Amino acid sequence: MMRLKKLRLDKGVTQQEVANAIGCSANNYARYEREEREPDNYTLKLLSKYFGVSIDYILCND
Repeated sequence: MMRLKKLRLDKGVTQQEVANAIGCSANNYARYEREEREPDNYTLKLLSKYFGVSIDYILCND
């Protein structure tokens, strides 16, 4: 999920801000960025909407 970190940095927000927006802890969100945990389908949908990109883009499927 390295794209999540890039998307977050491009948007200029913190991990905490993303976590608040999608309703999870900053610790869980950090795990998504470090690829220690996979977001479920619902979370992927929230991330997609928050960053304005497709789920495929987040999953690196362009």
